[in-house]
Amino acid sequence: MDILNIKGSAKTPSVLLNAEKGLIELKGRSIPENTIEFYNPIFKWLDAYALMKEPKTTVNVQLEYFNTSSSKCITEIFKKLEEIARGGSDVIINWHYHPDDEDILTAGDDIKSLIKLPFNFIEIK
Repeated sequence: MDILNIKGSAKTPSVLLNAEKGLIELKGRSIPENTIEFYNPIFKWLDAYALMKEPKTTVNVQLEYFNTSSSKCITEIFKKLEEIARGGSDVIINWHYHPDDEDILTAGDDIKSLIKLPFNFIEIK
């Protein structure tokens, strides 16, 4: 399965999806012009990844800001990760946040309340 590597911009996060390493990373800002268009390749990759039944998946999220439409897509990513976990993969979420950014911490806590996956909050030093 191919690695999906999307370079971040001022409006879109950098994305790294590596099936071989069981690694998923989102970093930066997410305020794309067309949110669905941006996130569709990620959804498709996750659907294919779910069929591989990897034993462990580590998800690192380090977002500094995301808008409402991105929030819906990010939540959809986590729902797909729940499906992957139900398929037998050990999925761990690492939500990175700056200590002075309560909005991102709260957003992570909100997402955590919607899903049933191990969720670690990691303070960026």
